[in-house]
Amino acid sequence: MWATASHILVDTEERCNEIKAEIENGLSFADAAKANSSCPSSANGGDLGKFGPGQMVPEFDKAIFSGDVGVLYGPIQTQFGYHLIDITGRG
Repeated sequence: MWATASHILVDTEERCNEIKAEIENGLSFADAAKANSSCPSSANGGDLGKFGPGQMVPEFDKAIFSGDVGVLYGPIQTQFGYHLIDITGRG
């Protein structure tokens, strides 16, 4: 099993919810990631590439492998902060 996903990482749940609202109102996920994410993946619009179960922290992993493709998830809290996740593929 594998998945592809993009994410946005920020420090607070409040900021995560603000960005989620901006995306739901039409801002592209990639543009939001480039402008807001503290993860190095922000340079690629938040794209994390292809990965398997157990390669990400547990909270993130659970969302990726149990959620529906094409749905915006978050805020999801991990040891790194708060994430918005866009599951782009799974197989």
